[in-house]
Amino acid sequence: MFTTDLLISSLFPPLPDGVGIATLLLLALIIDRLAGDPMILYRRLPHPVVLIGRAVSFFAARCNKAGHSPRRQIAAGAMSWLLIVGGGIAIAILIVTGLRALPFGWTIEALLASSLIAGRSLRDHVASVQAGLARSTEAGRTAVGHIVGRDTADLDPPGIARAAIESAAENFSDGVIAPIFWFALFGLPGIVAYKAINTLDSMIGYRTAQYLYFGRCAARADDLANWLPARISGLLLCLAAASGKLADARNGWRVMRRDARLHASPNAGWPEAASA
Repeated sequence: MFTTDLLISSLFPPLPDGVGIATLLLLALIIDRLAGDPMILYRRLPHPVVLIGRAVSFFAARCNKAGHSPRRQIAAGAMSWLLIVGGGIAIAILIVTGLRALPFGWTIEALLASSLIAGRSLRDHVASVQAGLARSTEAGRTAVGHIVGRDTADLDPPGIARAAIESAAENFSDGVIAPIFWFALFGLPGIVAYKAINTLDSMIGYRTAQYLYFGRCAARADDLANWLPARISGLLLCLAAASGKLADARNGWRVMRRDARLHASPNAGWPEAASA
């Protein structure tokens, strides 16, 4: 049982006897593994991350003014960040409080958490690249274009494979380990807060003329939220390599320690270097 059960139970109504945060997390992982993000559901209901994204777009359109001074843009971005992350936490607390009053509300709590863990989705997207490459280079390029932001038009088969592995490594941290980490610490409000932080960074945390100042808070907060999960991810990838005949765990550990800090990101280098 997670020691954080005591922290979570002090904030919310208690779970039934025999059910702890570890049980919720295990159930969330099983649901994600079996169902992922079922399209039949999200054709009718917006995915939680989509709702967060709409909130980010709303505040960015209204608060990010090019004519404002850098200091004012930073302040506007920080205030937007606080409202989005704080609003997400508040909504999650209300949901948890309501669900804990129901006989089996904890199962719905686990279902909601599973929607914010991207393990099955990540596996399926990377597997589609492998399947595409087996058919043709063009099919591989199309598949990898769904999971990377770069131009894939000139990628050869080894380049397509490297791009898929790089994306898998980074998203293993951002989409799987970090959500699990924050759910284990703070339950549903923790994972909602993390996804809001991560979505803010993915939408406005860029060093472009438009977001250099407005997105600064979002970028710094994402760096902090992923600092430990990224390093845990690198370690887990090295441990996983020890169980595979085609992988080299010792070399993965060596390369990770040598090259992780060379990445422009303070976090992405750890899982990516371990995978390399």
